Amino acid sequence: MMPHSQNIILVGPMGSGKTTIGRQLARQLSMDFFDSDHEIENRTGANIPLIFELEGEAGFRKRETAMLDELSNKENIVLATGGGAVLADSNRKMLRQRGVVIYLSANIEQLWERTRMDKNRPLLQTDNPQQKIKALLNERDPLYRDVADIIINTGDGNIKSTIKKIVSQLDSHKAV
Repeated sequence: MMPHSQNIILVGPMGSGKTTIGRQLARQLSMDFFDSDHEIENRTGANIPLIFELEGEAGFRKRETAMLDELSNKENIVLATGGGAVLADSNRKMLRQRGVVIYLSANIEQLWERTRMDKNRPLLQTDNPQQKIKALLNERDPLYRDVADIIINTGDGNIKSTIKKIVSQLDSHKAV
């Protein structure tokens, strides 16, 4: 068995539930939980909007790749990635090699509902955030699907039932 194969890596758009579901899933499976965005904020002492403002998206993505590399090298973890983590081909390749990748998907209305009050999302600080979510999803959905071993829709039901679905999919994935 290769190292990292026990890692569970969550990808998906902002608002799909990566952090909330990841934290609960890790607790249920007795694994450590990490959120790459939170780790970046903790290390830099700056929030993501400030990093975007000071370093631009490219500067942030560079930090993100370094953090994903570090975190995904740990073992037996649940890792929630940032929504844009799949943009770099090298990130997708790394994530694929270092764990079971689960795409948490939701529709535009659900994502909007979950993110509209959150000021900590620099890409949504725009005149039409709903249109921005749609554009991001159009761009990133094929990438999420490309990297994913398992796809779970988080729009149907509550966190508990979503986690049940994930655990059941993981069991059948391991059996393959």
